[in-house]
Amino acid sequence: MVLIHMVWEDWADTALGLPEYATQGAAGADLRANFAPAERAGLRLAQGERALVPTGLKLAIPEGYEVQVRPRSGLALKHGITLPNSPGTIDSDYRGPLGVIVMNAGSEPFEITHGMRIAQMVVAPVVQASFAAVERLDDTGRGTGGFGSTGQT
Repeated sequence: MVLIHMVWEDWADTALGLPEYATQGAAGADLRANFAPAERAGLRLAQGERALVPTGLKLAIPEGYEVQVRPRSGLALKHGITLPNSPGTIDSDYRGPLGVIVMNAGSEPFEITHGMRIAQMVVAPVVQASFAAVERLDDTGRGTGGFGSTGQT
């Protein structure tokens, strides 16, 4: 089990609790909108609009891991609410506030309220590669075939 240390921002509503997994088999822990006291009414996202939604948290991710921030499928299906940079990556050396870039790709305005589950976070291992310039790449059966080159589904 990987332990992620978290600190509340000074203004945060700690009663909302830390991220948690909704079920025993869940891969993602739910993140909640945690607005500063002056903004606790939440915000309204117009169609096509995006906003940075605060969680009230800062975190320390162990070296060798990242946190990926992903959309919640129910919000995406029912309202068109997504994360435009999905998955968003939080690196192990970042110590700033955890905010979620939320976008309304739906057809109606959407209200994000204080305490609403707006995204999920997945903890994942990170492998860093080495890079080398070479004269030639090895051949494969696919070769240079790009988008759609492997045929119909």
